[in-house]
Amino acid sequence: MSGKYCCMVMRLNIDCNGCCRKVRRILLNMKEIETHGIDKQHYRVSVCGRFRPSDVAIKMRKKMNRRVEILEILEFDSTNEQIEDRLVLGA
Repeated sequence: MSGKYCCMVMRLNIDCNGCCRKVRRILLNMKEIETHGIDKQHYRVSVCGRFRPSDVAIKMRKKMNRRVEILEILEFDSTNEQIEDRLVLGA
């Protein structure tokens, strides 16, 4: 696991409720991910935690058997208070 706190947004083809449940189950089983969000309408999955973004994308690709596109990665080197303030402000 990496020492940096990362937030990553991925594009993943989620076309039905079964796919959404499968993505959610996969994310809940990854220990390094602290929070996640799934947006079915825009085919986006957001994850936050202490992980390497490439590792999470590769795991999702292997388990879902679908193409994964990383849209955005935010890395934080600071303390938890600064991380929470930045996430609340929507930056």
